Amino acid sequence: MIGSLDVVVLDCPDPDALAAFYTELLGLTVLSAEDDWVEIGGPTDARPLIAFQKVDSYRAPEWPGQVVPQQLHFDVKVDDLDAGEQQVLAIGAVATGSGGETYRVYLDPAGHPFCLINPVD
Repeated sequence: MIGSLDVVVLDCPDPDALAAFYTELLGLTVLSAEDDWVEIGGPTDARPLIAFQKVDSYRAPEWPGQVVPQQLHFDVKVDDLDAGEQQVLAIGAVATGSGGETYRVYLDPAGHPFCLINPVD
């Protein structure tokens, strides 16, 4: 092993707003915040963290198009897709109408795609 994953960083126009969305979605807390950078994580010093970096000229990914590719997305495992959908819409996600029997695709408030998944194990 060369190293270990420490932080996943998402570009966005408003780090505080996007951190608030993901803390609600994932049950994490804000660990540190500056004007242009916010880190969230669990209650311990466990890694990796998720960070949100302010980019003044930010352009939201275009999904499913590729003019501005998504580059990365989260798969968030839930027990019930319908209940999970209601919860993410209530905190600011946008439904894309895409998905299948075991997953659905949404956009976070900055336009990054993410999926709710309920895999058949």
